[in-house]
Amino acid sequence: MSTVSALNATAPAALPAPDPAPEAVAEAAELPLEGFRIGVTSHRRSQDLIEALERRGAEVLHAPALKIAPVQEDLSLIEDTRAIIAARPELCIATTAYGMRRWCEAADTFGIGEQLLETLGATRMFVRGPKARGAVRAAGLADVGISSDETTATLVDMLLAEGVRGKTVAVQLHGYTDVRQLERLRMSGATVLTVTPYRWVKPDGADRLPRLIEAACSGDLDVLTFTSAPAVDAMWSTAHEMGLYKQLVESLKTTVATAVVGPITAQPLIDAGLQPLVPERFRMGALIRLVVEHLALNHVRRLDTVSGHVELRGRSLRIDGAAVELAPAPLLLLRALLGAGGAVLSRESLSELLELRGSVHALDMTVSRLRSALPDGRLVETVVKRGYRIRV
Repeated sequence: MSTVSALNATAPAALPAPDPAPEAVAEAAELPLEGFRIGVTSHRRSQDLIEALERRGAEVLHAPALKIAPVQEDLSLIEDTRAIIAARPELCIATTAYGMRRWCEAADTFGIGEQLLETLGATRMFVRGPKARGAVRAAGLADVGISSDETTATLVDMLLAEGVRGKTVAVQLHGYTDVRQLERLRMSGATVLTVTPYRWVKPDGADRLPRLIEAACSGDLDVLTFTSAPAVDAMWSTAHEMGLYKQLVESLKTTVATAVVGPITAQPLIDAGLQPLVPERFRMGALIRLVVEHLALNHVRRLDTVSGHVELRGRSLRIDGAAVELAPAPLLLLRALLGAGGAVLSRESLSELLELRGSVHALDMTVSRLRSALPDGRLVETVVKRGYRIRV
């Protein structure tokens, strides 16, 4: 268990706070992410996600881990498309709306769009979710089945139930190949042809991802978001190159929450021993709502004290509604003391939390800096021979 978790686990819960003023309630409702810093790793549609987070008050660090290669550069897409047209498959799986649209657009670009639609029109089309179904129907095609949980595994279950032996199955992949599902089809006697309408390449600004990784390692983020599994893999690879992989994983386990758009994106994080936040509906809007709910429930500290009503939201501290600026170390110290709800935290535990290697002088200096920054330094009380606490 991390030091922060241990402190919170052993300390009594914070006392209930009095009802805040109506204007404070309105402000919190309008800016539920005020004071929080969120990392965004996506490239496609990243601006939509960033703007949605910033509208809710968050500070966003954007470092696209990967970007999608331009269609004109992806000749293998056209080669795979021609192979599918020539094979005349009996079955086809469409996994993403964007992939279907991009596939059709690329085929049009190379003059084989009508041949592709004719081929797909003769297949039994299965779609992974409502958005993929919408793209299939927008192309003038029809589907015969949809996954109940928007996963490729469920689609493969449906195909295997009706039998695939001796048949050719075309699978539109989505940038992260689920090798196990393809192997299930092959092991059941199907010939599997794949097409990947979008492939991942390294983005411009190669220094941005290392800076985001360093921020996560130092606990300078509250949440790190992902909208594709390849972006997770790219981050792991970069962290290995920096010699920070173990430190990054530990930080994501103990300090920085991870949030993903769906279970496929979650898998590389789960494989590393993490438990990412996954919305019930695999949509960006649902992801944002889940992040807001998680931070409000787990990372907002409110306490009624002798110095007034204290509210700490991420890095935003307000005492009786007035904003107070704190440096990172005093802020971390105050967060732990607020989490204790007025209970005493020992010098040893606080020194470990601040990574001061047992330095009593360094801890006392941090406490002094915290008191100096507060409107009323008496908020932090010294308990002789024991430690420190918030005066409630």
